[in-house]
Amino acid sequence: MPSGIIVHAAVFTAGAVLGGGIAAAISNKNRPVPPVPVPAATAPSGPIIGVDTIGKAPAVPKDLSVTSVTQTLPLALKYGNPGPITDILIRKAYVSGYDRRLRHPAWTAEHLTRASLGKAIGEAAADRQNSKFVEDVSLPAVFRARLQDYFRSGYDRGHMVPAADAKSSQEAMDETFLLSNIAPQVGDGFNRHYWAYLEDWCRRLTGNFQDVYIFTVPLYLPRKDSDGKWRVSYEVIGTPPNVSVPTHFAKVVLTSRPVSPSTPDVHEVSTGAFVLPNAIIPDEAPLESFVVPVEAVERAAGLTFFSEEVKASSKHICKTTKCDVIVRRFDDAQKNSRKAIAAPK
Repeated sequence: MPSGIIVHAAVFTAGAVLGGGIAAAISNKNRPVPPVPVPAATAPSGPIIGVDTIGKAPAVPKDLSVTSVTQTLPLALKYGNPGPITDILIRKAYVSGYDRRLRHPAWTAEHLTRASLGKAIGEAAADRQNSKFVEDVSLPAVFRARLQDYFRSGYDRGHMVPAADAKSSQEAMDETFLLSNIAPQVGDGFNRHYWAYLEDWCRRLTGNFQDVYIFTVPLYLPRKDSDGKWRVSYEVIGTPPNVSVPTHFAKVVLTSRPVSPSTPDVHEVSTGAFVLPNAIIPDEAPLESFVVPVEAVERAAGLTFFSEEVKASSKHICKTTKCDVIVRRFDDAQKNSRKAIAAPK
């Protein structure tokens, strides 16, 4: 099963570029988002779909004359701008790009440290039992994932940014339960098991590295049919069909740490990517069997995670730390805990 992942991911050609600003956005997530300028003095030379704030299309002037419109937007966009393609959502513990067509994240990005995984000073301890799955009302209603979409769908509401990564406050944890951070995942054998092991491995990286950056990416990879042609086939859940079910999920990681205590400003950087099928995975499957080149995920997703300089100078993550998951039946532990609480004294 894992052996075909590299082939599947590699067949995609280059797509749209996400850009190199995500890491900066993570480190500066509490700063205001600067506006992206839209040319106003002269008519643009090409088809520009601009935004004056992230997630908000520029307003078309009330005077819809050709002259006034072409000062800000191409004439083809005189009566409306179809963009944005993704909504950039900046949360307490993560940043994400929401795909309105698929009704789940196109990607999520996190910056983990030992400190970020603990309770923030002055905040009460976060408890996932106090969090509930809710629809994201910040998104247009027509593009939202809905609670009823997942009802009896046969899929778990799978966190792209796990709740355990957002223990700094209850608000941060609650934001991981927004359906804009959720994608349909196979439950038993994947979301509750191997995927959870991988999430735990990502958190444990903070024990060996100063900074850990994690990108989680739902993927739709092609399969070769009996006629020799490659096709992408996936389920859509909800009534009417609303939320797409990814065929695979990727974790792309970048870690950094000082080369030595005497050179705290000189960092060793490691990168790596893992692609897992949205299916039951045996506990004994080695994590390294899911390793793919970062470029393969970029081609498949149409995204750029790291610059060419970073890719060329970084070491592979499995060379600088162990790529081994720890098998822990998290769901069984939670069930036993709930039974213990409910048991009569």
